[in-house]
Amino acid sequence: MASQVALSTEEEARMRRKAIVAAAIGTSIEWYDFFLYSTVAALVFPALFFPKQDPNTAILLSFSTYFVGFAARPVGAALFGHYGDRLGRKVTLIATLLVMGIGTVLIGIIPTYAQIGVFGAVLLTVLRALQGIGIGGEWGGSVLLSLEWNSGGRRGLVGSWPQFGVPVGLVLSNGAFLLFNALTGDQFLVWGWRIPFLLSIVLIGVGLYIRLGILETPVFASLADTQRIEQAPVVEVLRRNGREVVLSALARLGQNTQFYIFTSFILVYGTTTLHFARGSLLNATLVMSVLSLITVPLFGLLSDRYGRRRVYLIGCAIMVVFPFIYYGLLDTRVALIVFLAIAISLPIHDVQYGPQAALIAESFTGRLRYSGASLGYQAASIIAGGPAPIVATFLIATFHSSLAVAIYLALCAAVSVLATLGLRDNRDRDITTEYDESPATAGAKVGGVTGA
Repeated sequence: MASQVALSTEEEARMRRKAIVAAAIGTSIEWYDFFLYSTVAALVFPALFFPKQDPNTAILLSFSTYFVGFAARPVGAALFGHYGDRLGRKVTLIATLLVMGIGTVLIGIIPTYAQIGVFGAVLLTVLRALQGIGIGGEWGGSVLLSLEWNSGGRRGLVGSWPQFGVPVGLVLSNGAFLLFNALTGDQFLVWGWRIPFLLSIVLIGVGLYIRLGILETPVFASLADTQRIEQAPVVEVLRRNGREVVLSALARLGQNTQFYIFTSFILVYGTTTLHFARGSLLNATLVMSVLSLITVPLFGLLSDRYGRRRVYLIGCAIMVVFPFIYYGLLDTRVALIVFLAIAISLPIHDVQYGPQAALIAESFTGRLRYSGASLGYQAASIIAGGPAPIVATFLIATFHSSLAVAIYLALCAAVSVLATLGLRDNRDRDITTEYDESPATAGAKVGGVTGA
């Protein structure tokens, strides 16, 4: 069990900064691993693992293995949420990093259909599930590491730094594929695609080094010291806060669907429908990801000033309209306009993504926070991000028009508007105290650290 550690003022300030850095770098590494698969699922795996299918069927099968990772994420959320609320944030985050990294490296050496037939796709599916389990536990722990070490500061901004790891992971993964696509040329589909996966072993080492140097969060340490650890946190949070879990998932429905349409399906739509070169699309998504490095923390900061729910609702409302503009621009097939549409898509999406971590994590009391935040966040993967590329591929194949995809995105955003209205804005709440304690004890700080 964790124990509260007495720190000097300077040590405490240094640990708060290290917690933010550790959360951001750790999530960057894990999202790099996860997004590698997104890119190859669109551009590589259909030919290597499903070569005997027609192109549309091969893409759908490839995205089906891609979906497995999303289906596994709530499993990871429940598993690591349990241990994160029972054993601590730090030890759980080290475990998620190892699970994710091992799955990614093994994908880099997996035999293809030409070598072992359908068993290649089976192994691919198993390893994708391992990735999903790892990322399912990662997000909640990283957000809590950041927020609970900086509980009295600008939590919207602080919580956005783990979110910041998403565009960093996109930049790293797309950059790696651009680099090795250029270096290996015709051999990229043969063996060049494997190198970015194998390089993950270096990033795992970096992530472990950083996370081993972080102390347990003051909130969890105090809960352990006062023996307020829940025996079955997943069961308890579903019993007490089932409404918040469901609303969190539905609030993410629009954002999570948009994200994977803008970052993954665009590679399929751009190459097969718009007939742009793979490299041109990767360049555009790279620029989009770099811009997102600015907009994620920006909108997290704005949520500290104007409120989590207000900023998030504005983002949802924008996305009811933006998909029609987005596909209108793409369908011009004019290179510069297509580039612009891709480049602005993710930054506009970040109006939701920036404040999202704080909005969800602050909805749950400390002893149930890892489980509740993880389940609420990752449950959306089954109804949103996972099926999004599959649904979009099906809609294009059925209706031969991007309008169907735009309507799909707009409807998801509308659901998120309604769900977000049901969530409470907790930006002024003290997250170091248990939300269900009596008014007489609510004023006492549990964690003992106020943050900067």
